[in-house]
Amino acid sequence: MPDITWEDPFCQDSGNCFRLGTDADGNGYIAVKGEEDRPLVDSLGALRALIVDIKAGKADHLL
Repeated sequence: MPDITWEDPFCQDSGNCFRLGTDADGNGYIAVKGEEDRPLVDSLGALRALIVDIKAGKADHLL
């Protein structure tokens, strides 16, 4: 497992929490809080695009 630097958890009002992280190779990670040992991994650019779309309201049904 690469050395991942995790950000503080982002939690919805209902308690659904996830964390974002990066490694030294520029990969981006997203994981459910408490399950950081099983993250989804993609390029930092791909995860950034996902987050921007979520914040823009394009995928709020996922949260």
